[in-house]
Amino acid sequence: MKRTLFASVAIVAAAWASVPVSAEEMKAEVIHWWTSGGEAAAVKVFADQFTKAGGTWIDSAVAGAANARNAAISRTVAGNPPTAMQLNTGKQFDELVEGGLLADIDAIATEGNWKGVMPAAIIAAATREGKMYAVPINIHGQNWLWYNKAVLASVGADEPKTWNDALAILDKLKAEGKVIPLAFSGQKNWEQNLFNAVMIGVGGAQMWTGILGKRDASLAGSAEFKAVAVTYKKLKDYVDPGAPGRNWNDATNLVIQGKAGMQIMGDWAKGEFIAAGKVADKDYGCTVLSNGHGGYVMGGDVFVFPKAKDPSTTKAQMALARLMLTPETQIQFALKKGSIPVRSDVDTSALDACAQKGMRYVADKAQQMPSGDMLAPPALIGALQDAISQYWNTNMSADEFSAKVVAALKSQE
Repeated sequence: MKRTLFASVAIVAAAWASVPVSAEEMKAEVIHWWTSGGEAAAVKVFADQFTKAGGTWIDSAVAGAANARNAAISRTVAGNPPTAMQLNTGKQFDELVEGGLLADIDAIATEGNWKGVMPAAIIAAATREGKMYAVPINIHGQNWLWYNKAVLASVGADEPKTWNDALAILDKLKAEGKVIPLAFSGQKNWEQNLFNAVMIGVGGAQMWTGILGKRDASLAGSAEFKAVAVTYKKLKDYVDPGAPGRNWNDATNLVIQGKAGMQIMGDWAKGEFIAAGKVADKDYGCTVLSNGHGGYVMGGDVFVFPKAKDPSTTKAQMALARLMLTPETQIQFALKKGSIPVRSDVDTSALDACAQKGMRYVADKAQQMPSGDMLAPPALIGALQDAISQYWNTNMSADEFSAKVVAALKSQE
């Protein structure tokens, strides 16, 4: 049964007060979930650029992506919207468009030639009914492996290329017993993110798009999918007892400090390395694991703009839409956030070694894999997340897990 975002978030609407905007001022109240050190530095780039443009940025940071989304959507449904709200690149704003609650920014997109300088999958994820309703601001690779170079060197290990390589190194780190082999954030969304990295890297691109895009239940029941499940569950042998409930950035800091060897996380983790003064390819390394026929899972962030009655609010929204995609802003944001620019026509020479790897992945169309949020509706993503979390945290067998995924896919038919 389809979940309705409007119904699930309306309960918190009354908790928010309105932010008045006079006709003389260009104010923007922006709801986002960027609260870690690297994230806060990145969002400040947007705030500073908006201030330079003559606006007043009102920062409404809400810890936790789901909390921020629910708060912003709730206020929008209740008629008291923020100026702009952050969402992930994908299907999270479908119902807002269907409800006629979002302003389209197609004119700004045409003016900026967005369709000519962004990957087709990103454009498609921001487009509904032929019009763009979201500003894609970056591309995040979701299936990176980050590692502490000194820790891997201590066991004589080079950068892994495949999941088989990584498992062999994890075994060495576990046997040595000096550090946590795999830093992990034991929360549902990061359990799912780790599973996704295994599915694309072990199962391959055909399985990725077949299960999430085509809802092919037969693939989820295959021996190949069960092999993915077995590899995923094996990773639990390498995490520490403190993992359950840990924040993702705290897991990243374990790698930064040399207390853990590796972490599977999107390249927002790189923002934490940057904030800690660490240098790519010197202090830490990065790679995307694939046993063959994998790909680079492209996610990211967008901003959407609720329809406004006040012309000054509309002016602020259009100013934000433009400035977020100027070449200068794109580079400065990427340098702080860890992502890569969503535009292909900017000078990326200032970006670090990991970002350059990401740019090369995205330049290869065969490597471009849309994220799960782009391929599947929130209801299916949620059902899969529940199944993955149950599998990770219980003694459920790979066969039982496979059956749960098959049932989730069939429920979407």
